[in-house]
Amino acid sequence: MAEIRLAAEKREISTKGAINQLRRNDLVPGVFYSKENEPIHFSINETAVHPLIYTTETNIVVLELEGKEYRAILKDAQFDPVSEKVLHIDLHGLKTGENIQIEIPIQLIGTAKGIKAGGRLDHSLFKLQIECLPKDIPSNIEVDITELGVGDSIHVSDLNFENLTILTDGNAIVASVSKSRSTTEEEAEENAEETETTTTDGE
Repeated sequence: MAEIRLAAEKREISTKGAINQLRRNDLVPGVFYSKENEPIHFSINETAVHPLIYTTETNIVVLELEGKEYRAILKDAQFDPVSEKVLHIDLHGLKTGENIQIEIPIQLIGTAKGIKAGGRLDHSLFKLQIECLPKDIPSNIEVDITELGVGDSIHVSDLNFENLTILTDGNAIVASVSKSRSTTEEEAEENAEETETTTTDGE
């Protein structure tokens, strides 16, 4: 898993006005949480967090703060509903040898055989909640869909990964292949023609 280094500055717990001033200066307020420390409030340049936010992979964060380094993962990010600028981030500290619960992006690999047969791929679940040691955190979860035929689906209960405990409901569907609309329409037309032929023959 890749590491992203973020150089930040410590800040005091501020008023809403002070927080807004930070954002006007293109700074993002954030909080680092861990069991060993009291929450640490910091601010960081907005563009510096883009590689952490705008990615399809999970990355380890190395937070550089007042001469110290803290290893963490991104726990939450808030965005402006209009401008989509990053408003706030929460980082969760990692401790060697201690399990952590985290959401990991799901990446489908391969081409389902059902698509070649005219089906349509439905990707239903995009993240998987897991528990593991920090050293075992994957960048993403790869799910092979090659053998999916039309009408087939992959459930969370079908997945199994070494050193990872899956917490997501096993009944959740990760991906499936359904009949395409055109195929369904063609079958409907064929059924209608067969019905008409049968009716005509019977008259």
